[in-house]
Amino acid sequence: MRGFIFLLSISLAACGAQPTPTMFGAERFEATVGGRDYVVFLKGDRAEVIRLGYARRGEHQAIRATMLDLVPRLTGCRWRESSVQGDSGEMRGLVTCPKG
Repeated sequence: MRGFIFLLSISLAACGAQPTPTMFGAERFEATVGGRDYVVFLKGDRAEVIRLGYARRGEHQAIRATMLDLVPRLTGCRWRESSVQGDSGEMRGLVTCPKG
């Protein structure tokens, strides 16, 4: 049983960041900031940011600020501030993107 659980854990870890079901088919962006990896998904007027890896106590506020910054930097879209939900592990919300 331990072997099965180990293999399952390895298999799931190999999948990397996956969007929520409503974001399937979204455009994917990847970035490394300060040695930490992030994945941004953009679909229509919605965005989702996922932090990969472990974060220690005291790092979460800076990580959240980085996550908020990644969407405009990578996609050119602006967060609609009142719609942003989540924490330093996963954040999602509505965005306004330039036309064209």
